[in-house]
Amino acid sequence: MLQTRKRRQDYSRPQWHRAMGRLAALTATLVVAGCVATPPPRDSPPAALRRLPADPTAAVLYVALGDSTVEGEGASSPDRSYVARLHERLRTVYPRARLMNLGVGGATAASVLSRQLPQALELRPDLVTLSVGPNDITGERSLWAYARDIDTILRTLTHGTAAVVVVNLIPDLTVTPRFKGKEIEPLVRRRVVAFNDILTGRARTYGAEVVDLYAASQREVPGRPGLIGADHYHPSDEGYARWAELMWAGARPNMTSGAEPRGARGPFDHLEAAAGARRGHCGPILPQPRAPS
Repeated sequence: MLQTRKRRQDYSRPQWHRAMGRLAALTATLVVAGCVATPPPRDSPPAALRRLPADPTAAVLYVALGDSTVEGEGASSPDRSYVARLHERLRTVYPRARLMNLGVGGATAASVLSRQLPQALELRPDLVTLSVGPNDITGERSLWAYARDIDTILRTLTHGTAAVVVVNLIPDLTVTPRFKGKEIEPLVRRRVVAFNDILTGRARTYGAEVVDLYAASQREVPGRPGLIGADHYHPSDEGYARWAELMWAGARPNMTSGAEPRGARGPFDHLEAAAGARRGHCGPILPQPRAPS
């Protein structure tokens, strides 16, 4: 797998502060002008009808796209990443489920588009998760460029595959020690909100599932600092376990298998249901898998 290493940003440099200020002003201008306004969701986008196979013996292929969180940076081992944990849960429904993790540390939406997406199309996945954006924010990419790349990624997945697509919103980066209490905290938070508006709008346009990690991080990280890893930025093992639970809640309604997940329910399922209700979700479109009689 192609590996890239992103240079570490020095967030204390005055030029970084000035650049973030210019980007914040540009973000506000674009939003007011409607250049990146969230389009209204379609009543029945084609992707909304997609479901994972009804046959529990199907060799479902899960492809993960994204950045260092997809690689599992901060986890004690690769099998503690959220992607590996989500695959483990998937195998409780589809025992033959396979995983291809294409995530690369330092990835932006542009590099997902140019390097990871072509591989994903060749693999013909049944399930795709997309986790990308923090490097676009800290790398000073424009909101317009991010919107263009996310639109292309989701449009291509919709038209080029039959996969169920699950997109997570960017967690609130400012609840981590890397940004909390720093001068740039308000700028970063505004950028995260604006980038998440793009993710939400494009996901709705193309019928992808949206998992709200932003609200979850704001609600949970302040009271559970152990969710953040030793580098004070990436999730810990505990954080990735929580991430996987939320992603599972996004993917699970798209399963039509006759097999009930064995031991897949987590301690936060009641919170997931409540969060879904707050977002206007009335529950799965199709019935939940039933236990064999």
